Amino acid sequence: MKRIILLISIILLTIPGSFAQKDSLKILFVGNSYTFFENLPQIVSGISDQTKTKLITKKSTAGGARLSEHWNGKKGLRTKEVIKNGNYDIVILQEHSLGTIDEPDSIRKYGKLFCDLIRENKATPYFYLTWAREKTPQTQETINQVYTDVAAQNKAIVVPVGKAWALARQLRPDIKLYTSDGSHPCALGTFLTACVFVASISNEIPDKLPTTYMTTDITGESVILMKVSKTDVAFCQKIAKEVAFKDRH
Repeated sequence: MKRIILLISIILLTIPGSFAQKDSLKILFVGNSYTFFENLPQIVSGISDQTKTKLITKKSTAGGARLSEHWNGKKGLRTKEVIKNGNYDIVILQEHSLGTIDEPDSIRKYGKLFCDLIRENKATPYFYLTWAREKTPQTQETINQVYTDVAAQNKAIVVPVGKAWALARQLRPDIKLYTSDGSHPCALGTFLTACVFVASISNEIPDKLPTTYMTTDITGESVILMKVSKTDVAFCQKIAKEVAFKDRH
């Protein structure tokens, strides 16, 4: 029996993105407003309280930032230094929402540079596959393909958020995932996104999740980050399981 357990552990440790026997993972989100709207990193961490592995999240973000700007230190970003000094287990890369459509060669170039840097610092690179804008759902296939290709070329992991959004809108055409600009996520959009991240990283999504997510400010006072209805929580869990586990590799 001990030999069987040891063999299973060895296999798990060789699977890309697998972090067997870890009680916590330190994660850096690299991106822009699609990452920081509605406190995505904090919601990911909050959901992970219900899983076997606590996800400790940080972010390096700026509004409208592209990976090229992260790499070249534009907009006050110091992302390369943060990666080098952060001792992260995972670094998640998010390109500008139109980057895969307008400048696919840029994500290929800077995606590789970042993946190499991430691995040099003993972390695993992930790509945050984003969603199409509300009025142009037909662009989702292009977004999917570019992220999938770049991740495959760099042996990185894809978090299929855009696919989850597309499925959610197919199953519930009236669902509200966007803010009024038809681009950024509202609270429910961010919650669905966070569920997909937890499922993709932890290989699990809890059957029971809270409907309220809180944190504390610098004075120690409680702050509510998000409230989600029970119906929406259950729906997002279902979508995350279907999409993340199907795409897992």
